[in-house]
Amino acid sequence: MNHVEEVAYLRTEPEGVHYNCAQSLLVPFDNELGMTKEQAQSLGSFFGAGMLHGSTCGVLSSALMILGMKGYDKAQAADLIRQFRQEHQVTDCAALLSNAKERGQSKKEHCDGLVMEMAQWLEERLKEQA
Repeated sequence: MNHVEEVAYLRTEPEGVHYNCAQSLLVPFDNELGMTKEQAQSLGSFFGAGMLHGSTCGVLSSALMILGMKGYDKAQAADLIRQFRQEHQVTDCAALLSNAKERGQSKKEHCDGLVMEMAQWLEERLKEQA
C-alpha cells in the first residue's frame, strides 16, 4: 500500500479508530518521520481541528513536519504554504470549514479532500527528491 492508499484507508476510520486530519497524514508517512506508526499517531494527536481550536490546518502542519524531517528548506516550506493559500484562500481550520460549509460541503468530505490532496502532493515531492 502506498502513502496515498494508506491515507484513504485511514480516512475510512478502520476498526472504529478515528484518525484526525493530522494523524491521517503523519501515520502513512511514518518512515519519512523516522517513527513508528504509533509514534506518528501520538505526534498528531493534538494537531487535528486546527490544534484543537480552529487554528492552522492539521494537514498543513503535518505536511510541514514531514518536509522538515526530509530536509526541505524554509523556502520550500513557504512555497507549500503559498500554494495552499492560493488553492484554499486561508490556512486556518475554522475558516476552511466555514468556507466548505458555504459551498455545501460536509466537514468529513472537506477534510478528507484536504488530506488526500496533501498526501498526493507529498508523494510527488518525495518521488522528485529520491
